Amino acid sequence: MDNTPKQENWIRRALRRTKYALKRCWIWLKRAFTGKKLPQSGMLETPSKALRAAFFRKKTAVVSLIAFALLFAFVFIAPLFVPMDVNYTDPLQQNVAPVLTLRSVPKKLKDSVEYIDGFSGFTVGLSKDGETFVWGSVKDKLLKINYKDVPTKVKEQGAAFVAAGKDHVLALTKSGELVGWGDKSCGQYGYTPTLNAVTTPTQLQSGINVEEVKQLCCGYQSSALVKKDGTAFVWGNLNATHNLREVAALSDVQKIAFTNSAAVALLSDGSVSTGGYKAFTAFVSSKIGVGSDLAEYLIGKRAVEIAATNKCLAVLLDDGELLVSGVFENGEEKLPVLQSGEYFTSLDGGSRHFVGVTNLQNAYGWGHNAYKQCNVSGERAVKAFAGALQSYLVDESGALVKSVGLKGYIMGTDGRGRDVFARIVHGGKMTLTVGAVAVIISTLIGVLVGCVSGYFGGAVDVVLMRVTEIFSSIPFLPFAMLLSQIIKYYNVSETMRIFIIMLILGALSWTGLARMVRGQVLAEREKEFVTAARAIGVKERTIAFRHVLPNIVSVILVSMTLDFAGCLLTESSLSYLGFGVQQPQPTWGNMLNGSNSSIVIQNYWWQWLFPALFLSLAVICINVVGDALRDALDPKGER
Repeated sequence: MDNTPKQENWIRRALRRTKYALKRCWIWLKRAFTGKKLPQSGMLETPSKALRAAFFRKKTAVVSLIAFALLFAFVFIAPLFVPMDVNYTDPLQQNVAPVLTLRSVPKKLKDSVEYIDGFSGFTVGLSKDGETFVWGSVKDKLLKINYKDVPTKVKEQGAAFVAAGKDHVLALTKSGELVGWGDKSCGQYGYTPTLNAVTTPTQLQSGINVEEVKQLCCGYQSSALVKKDGTAFVWGNLNATHNLREVAALSDVQKIAFTNSAAVALLSDGSVSTGGYKAFTAFVSSKIGVGSDLAEYLIGKRAVEIAATNKCLAVLLDDGELLVSGVFENGEEKLPVLQSGEYFTSLDGGSRHFVGVTNLQNAYGWGHNAYKQCNVSGERAVKAFAGALQSYLVDESGALVKSVGLKGYIMGTDGRGRDVFARIVHGGKMTLTVGAVAVIISTLIGVLVGCVSGYFGGAVDVVLMRVTEIFSSIPFLPFAMLLSQIIKYYNVSETMRIFIIMLILGALSWTGLARMVRGQVLAEREKEFVTAARAIGVKERTIAFRHVLPNIVSVILVSMTLDFAGCLLTESSLSYLGFGVQQPQPTWGNMLNGSNSSIVIQNYWWQWLFPALFLSLAVICINVVGDALRDALDPKGER
């Protein structure tokens, strides 16, 4: 049986009814706010004009309205230009203060670059004459460290090698003395034995011949020195770098690279040793594509260069083949495409990206590129150095050709290395959306209940008001917390969870508006226009919702404005207490929840100050606007 004609007729009727409903809503709103157009006269003024005149006489209200409009536009437009990965974390960028100098190479170094190294929020550089420079996020208030305070020995003697780790810096002076500064609580440098750490080898205590040293490098609370004869010294925190002892036992080492959790060694025979570390299995090759076992593939092949990021290892073979293995993310597996006859001669690894220079002196970058740190491909350079999230190109004279990558964080980072500014932008969008939807839901329920109760009265009024009293007697915040906690036990998506939170906030906050609407409707239904409408046979529901309700919409608007601020505070309170929107999805409330320890409050002020400022600004502006609207609608009550 063919039902197509019936379906088409049903669709046409539905569209006509929808069009009619939208048209009536528009007329309803127009009448509610502007009324009928009156003849031009100096003696007459429409209610809307009177309302606007009274509102705009209040300068604080106008300023608050403009401020909130700008804030609202900011949090809904800025996310289009400020991308954010909610699952992004970077332990090397945690608790970075607001700073915009992460790739600001000092002027004295720009024309005489010998070496640049960066592992976390700060970068160290060495000039050709042995002067050491440190830039970026150089202060750690918790540890009371300023990495820019280069030790006097290094300044006076000059450095032959420098290296930067997660929280410490090492320099080998020209006289052969190994000097460290920064944190040393996990055995990063110094000679005091530390629990579960490999301390600095005693062979380095009396100094070392600089001419015998090939490499000095640092990692995540670990350090290494490699001599030209293949002897390697590796020390630091065993909890952070698990295979330190195994790598330290290797001989004929040519180079060492650190990931966040392991050390990798390039041996003189061209083999690559991970000291028993098993993370590097699947790999990508510039020749064969995807492979499954890096160790097996390297059998019989000779490596000439290695570099590492947080989780990936890059290996360059003597025939020019490039291999990358590890936990691929954000494009790290996409290798650069070289010209015919072109091959890499050097590699360096940052936090999540690689840079390299080819035999044709072309630089290339690949990997995580959120901060444009890989945008060096095709640039001319002799050397390429990688900071944590930066890249630096140097020509044959040692002059800095180009620097790209992260400049800094305008509002710092949190304890997981996430950009506070990006999370405030996206968190503000979420907070305002939850508040707005909750207000809409509570307004619809409150207006419907209040209008029906006030207009029809009798048994309807008694029943609806008793229901309202039951809802108003429920302790709002504890009950909302209880419902939010119950949701956790059900397998629902985060989007559905957020929607349910909106429903909870809306369904529990309509009682005050319902009472107010009921009182207004009780007064309006006794006026002459209602009697006239009844006399000509207008239906009761039409009178209630088309004639009475538009006359009190201004009061509803004021209530919505004030309730919006209340919903923002309620959502933020729930999120702050851990019962609202959950991490990693940001809101201003759960951002404050992540900053409620005394350590964060005392040392990392930016993590709680900026969310609190934005939330306070939004709530204060909305309340000021709501109060001004209330005074404008009730001039007699204004003092």
